[in-house]
Amino acid sequence: MTLRAWVFAATFAVLAPPVLAQEATIAFGALEQDTTLPVEVAADQLSVNNADGTATLSGNVVVTQGKMTLSAASMLITYGTDGKSIDQLTATGGVKVTNLGDAAQGNEAVYFVSTGMIELSGDVLLTQGSSSMSGQKLMINLKDGTGTMSGRVTTTFIPGGN
Repeated sequence: MTLRAWVFAATFAVLAPPVLAQEATIAFGALEQDTTLPVEVAADQLSVNNADGTATLSGNVVVTQGKMTLSAASMLITYGTDGKSIDQLTATGGVKVTNLGDAAQGNEAVYFVSTGMIELSGDVLLTQGSSSMSGQKLMINLKDGTGTMSGRVTTTFIPGGN
């Protein structure tokens, strides 16, 4: 490589804008999550509606399952047809999902408990160490520790970092 080509390449690498894409696949939480573990829920208030099989949690809602934590201002729990199992959790207001050292935040999240999938939407920001990625929707598969970010994905990473 000539000196001129090397200087051009080095300058482009230093001054390059963040990477933009429509979709990106990422690892989430470094380890797979056991989605058969108990789901623990805490909140300031709980309202149960037996007629439609739902419960509403509000105020400092925190859901944990193994190493995964889901927190939000409020959450709607939809029970399964047996009336005992949890089918899905719909979280709104300052939603944050953490798994080991990774964190994702957005406006809303739906956790499909039986499949181990979390759909985080609305101004999503994922941070992994010193790297970050943003988009409009993040699908997290807790069973295999992967995710897919979509909707005008922007990422900033530090070469040599994680």
